[in-house]
Amino acid sequence: MSDVIPGFLQTPGYAAALLSSIADFRGTPDDVSDAVAARMRRNEVLSNGARRFSFVMEESVLRYRLCSAETMAAQLGHLLGVMDLQNVAVGFIPFSARRAVWPMPTFTIFDDTRVHADTLDAAATLTQPGQVELYARAFERLAQGAVRGAAARSLVADAVASLA
Repeated sequence: MSDVIPGFLQTPGYAAALLSSIADFRGTPDDVSDAVAARMRRNEVLSNGARRFSFVMEESVLRYRLCSAETMAAQLGHLLGVMDLQNVAVGFIPFSARRAVWPMPTFTIFDDTRVHADTLDAAATLTQPGQVELYARAFERLAQGAVRGAAARSLVADAVASLA
């Protein structure tokens, strides 16, 4: 579940803009170029097909202007390309969807033993079975409200058109 484009799906430009914003806000050292390079190397796992990925995002991630219009257009185009990968499922919770779960901060479920949850000041790795189960249940409910396939592509296309 994500309230920004997940790191695994980010382009270098989008990642740089997002990470620069975070570093500036937090007042941390600017190691953005190294972080972006590491993220892009990690993201290669998507294209090797050995693992399956399922992403659910709020429609708002397609609209937030965290970078220039050109960078965002490239990011949205990349999303459309990733949606063609057989091992990747992408869904968006439309603004108009009836919510079973409220919008929440970004979290990533890696397997049935580990969740990575973001907060304003840090990221936490959760490994307690009850915590992992809670996030898995939240993901399942959020995923129920997500659109995929042609409906998801339409949301992305609308977001691209709004950049003009």
